[in-house]
Amino acid sequence: MAWLAGLRVKELSAEKCVTSIPYKRLNKNPFRSTYFAVLSMGAEFSTAVSCSLAVTGRKPSVALIIVDLKATFLKKATDRVYFTCEDGMKAFEAVEKCIHSREAETATLKSTGKMKDGTVVAEFEFTWSFKQRS
Repeated sequence: MAWLAGLRVKELSAEKCVTSIPYKRLNKNPFRSTYFAVLSMGAEFSTAVSCSLAVTGRKPSVALIIVDLKATFLKKATDRVYFTCEDGMKAFEAVEKCIHSREAETATLKSTGKMKDGTVVAEFEFTWSFKQRS
């Protein structure tokens, strides 16, 4: 679905991930804005990539899953939207705690969606749970 929607990762580091979603026919709703589900996908991906980086190659292996989501839609998305998550280190910290405590840990990562003119269209908070596999 991400491929069909045109979702792209524009920037990636341990601290930050930027994704983008184009404003195109497939992504538009009847109100001439981007579907909220498409926006949600772009936002989720910007946090998921950071979380995936945090668990990659860990010994013991760590599983991850979303346990909560909060979203605020502020303006109509009528252009390409860039989602920025600058909370990547929260995921790395939660994974470290999870491995040392052998207990599930959570981290809430925020993603802000802006059009290229700087207009904020949506803000998301995804809470991820990390658990050491047996």
